[in-house]
Amino acid sequence: MKKHIDRRLQKINNALTKELFQTIAPIVLLVVIASVIAYKLIESTAPPKKMVIAFSTQSANEKVYASIYNALLQKDGIHLEIKETTGDVENVELLKDSSSGVDLAFVQDGVTRSQGAGNLQSLGSLYYEPVWIICRCETSINHLAGFRGKRIAIANKGEGANLLELKLLQESGLNHRNAKLLTFSSEAAVDALIAGKVDVAILVDSIESATVKRALSQKDLHLVSLDDAEAYSKHFSYLHHLKLAEGAVDIKRNIPSTNVSLISPTVTLVANKDLHPALIYLMMKVITQVHRSEGLLNANNEFPSIKTSEITPSSQALNFYKSGTPFIDKYLPFWAATFVSRALIVVLPILAILIPLIKLIPSIYNWFLKFRLFKYYGELRFLEMQLKTDTGMTNEDLKQKLDDIEERVRDINMPISFSQYIYELRANIQLVRSKLK
Repeated sequence: MKKHIDRRLQKINNALTKELFQTIAPIVLLVVIASVIAYKLIESTAPPKKMVIAFSTQSANEKVYASIYNALLQKDGIHLEIKETTGDVENVELLKDSSSGVDLAFVQDGVTRSQGAGNLQSLGSLYYEPVWIICRCETSINHLAGFRGKRIAIANKGEGANLLELKLLQESGLNHRNAKLLTFSSEAAVDALIAGKVDVAILVDSIESATVKRALSQKDLHLVSLDDAEAYSKHFSYLHHLKLAEGAVDIKRNIPSTNVSLISPTVTLVANKDLHPALIYLMMKVITQVHRSEGLLNANNEFPSIKTSEITPSSQALNFYKSGTPFIDKYLPFWAATFVSRALIVVLPILAILIPLIKLIPSIYNWFLKFRLFKYYGELRFLEMQLKTDTGMTNEDLKQKLDDIEERVRDINMPISFSQYIYELRANIQLVRSKLK
C-alpha cells in the first residue's frame, strides 16, 4: 500500500515539474529569442576595423600626420589606410562619393565654399597653414596689390592653396590681365623663385614645412608682412590673423628679421556622413593627442578645435569638445568600450519590452486556463435560469445537461495547480443539481 502511495506521489511530483516547465518554457524561449536578436544587433553595429584617409601628395605634413594616426590607431586594432590624392578638391569629392571608400580627409578651410560641403562633418581644425608670400622685392611692399605686373607662382589647380591664392589675388585686384600667374608645386615654386624665374611665390603650408624654411633661409628673398592681414580675416571667416615673432623660425639666423603679420586658414579633418560614431570618438582622442601641444603659431590646447563653421561639426566631436572622453572610454580599451556602449543601446530597449512581456505571459497563461473553466460556469448559469422560468424543459432534461457538463469537467486536462478551480466547479454543479425537484 505504501509503495502504491509513493508511486502516486511521484507521479504528482512529475506532473508538477512538467507543469512548471510548461509555465516557464515560453519565458525561456522569449529570453533566448531576445538574446539572439540583441547579439545580432550588437554585431551589426560593430565599428569596422579599417578606415581610409585621403591626403594631398603636395603636403608632406598630412602624410606624416596620417602615419602617426595609423600608429596610434593600431593600438586599438584599427588600421588606417592612407590614400594619396591631387589635393583638397579631390579629397572633398572622394568624401562625398559613398562608393570611394574614403572615410576621412585633410581639407583646407575655405575649399568647401567653392565645392560645397554636402553631408560632410568636421572633426575639428588641426593646425594653422599660413599663406607665405615670399618675393625678390623691396621690404616696403606690404600688400598683395604691390605685385601688379609681376610673375607670381601659385599652387597647382585642384589644391586648396590654389583656390585660396586666387581668391586673395582677386580681392587685391590682381588677375591674369595685370599679372603673370604661373602654377607650380611648392618645391618647384621655391626653385623658380631662387632661380629668378618668378618674382613672387605664394605658398600655403605649415611653419614646419622644409620647403618654407628653405625659402626663408635665402638671403635675397623677403617674407612679406601683410598690413591688411586683419582686413582679410574680417572679410573671410575661415582666415586668421597670425603674428610671427622675429626670429621664430630660426633664432640664430634671426629668421624672420622682423615681426610678420600672416593670414592663415586651418587644416580640418573632415569625415563622411557614414563614419561610425565610435570611430569618430576614437579619432577625436587620437587627434587631441597629436595636435594639442603648443607650437610657434598656436597656444597649448588650441588644437584640435572648431575654428570655423564652414562644415557642420560632428555631434560626437561637439560632445568630445564639451565633455571630453566618454566616461566608459576612460576605463576600458576601445573594443570593450564600444561593445558595452552598443550593448546598452541595444539591450535597454529590448529589456523595456521584454520585462513587461515576461510578467504578462503567466497572466495570459492563467487567463487562458481559467477561460476553459468559465465557459462551464456559463452553461451552469444558463441551466440555473431555466429552473426559474418555465421553458418547457423537464427535470430529466436538466439532469441530463448537468451530467453532460460534469462528465466533460471530469475529462478536462488541467494543471494540478488549478485543482482548486476544478473542485469548485464540480461543487457548483452539485449545487445546481440540488435545486432540481
